[in-house]
Amino acid sequence: MSDGPNLRNLMETWQRVQEQLNQAKDALGDKQVEAETGGGLVRCVVNGRGEVLSIAIEPSLMAGTDKKMIEDLLVGAVNLALERARQVAQEDLARVAGGFMPPPGLGE
Repeated sequence: MSDGPNLRNLMETWQRVQEQLNQAKDALGDKQVEAETGGGLVRCVVNGRGEVLSIAIEPSLMAGTDKKMIEDLLVGAVNLALERARQVAQEDLARVAGGFMPPPGLGE
């Protein structure tokens, strides 16, 4: 008799959690986050997988000749959207995992 956790139950629980994590990762493609810079002059939409879906530039910004400013606003909007996507993914995956940590060597 062992006082430790039942290894079979632990493995079954880990399998269920891993399946749920895979489903949650797949569902992240359906989630979208948006970020903007320059007071809305540039907008970027990214899905939960970190894929850039669209970038919109306010037409009035294109009338200007400050190419460097446009590039900076684009980089800022994309980076902000990607950070928000990472946060959404992290929150969703943590919620699914429920704090369950696999035994060493079973995590991947």
